[in-house]
Amino acid sequence: MNYHRMMEEILGSLDATDAPRLLLHSCCGPCSSAVISALAPFFDLTVFYYNPNIDEAAEYERRAAAQRALIAALPVPRPVSFIEPGWEPGEFLEVAAPFAAEGEGGERCTHCYRLRLARTAKAARELGYPYFASTLSVSPWKDPVRLNVIGDEEGTRHGVRWLWSDFKKGNGYQRSIELSREYGLYRQDYCGCAYSRDERDRREKARASG
Repeated sequence: MNYHRMMEEILGSLDATDAPRLLLHSCCGPCSSAVISALAPFFDLTVFYYNPNIDEAAEYERRAAAQRALIAALPVPRPVSFIEPGWEPGEFLEVAAPFAAEGEGGERCTHCYRLRLARTAKAARELGYPYFASTLSVSPWKDPVRLNVIGDEEGTRHGVRWLWSDFKKGNGYQRSIELSREYGLYRQDYCGCAYSRDERDRREKARASG
């Protein structure tokens, strides 16, 4: 499946003079930068910052601050709104704990994807957004197939339309790096959860000792 091409076909079918509303789940400001730039000409965007996977309050707030700063600074055709439903790490731990021994990218990540996309789809339905999407696929370390399958399933379940996408394509990932530098955004070096942080620490220790 070429999810990037599927997205382009959807975008090409939209009426630019009557932009539909889209609720965009965002993991952080850097990842959202290229995504917002790509979607803003076509949608009335609201960023939905729902990330219970982030392990510490200080890290959560630092990423949220970068997200708000980006929204305030990024030039877009129409204002981008921001919703922060709150940080509830227990929601993530409940679904992730049974898969604590797995490495990054395994079944634990699948459940994390579904947790965040399901919450976004539910919010989109409750708030009257016909479309929803996620910035997660801009990362080369996230599985676009799982993300799109789960997004479509949750969209169907909640009666909203998932925007097929693979935002790393079309130079999206590189663009996110460039925009992060341009706007001076904090760019984290692990996914957010304690499991990914510990895996990062093990890699760094191995490099230092090797």
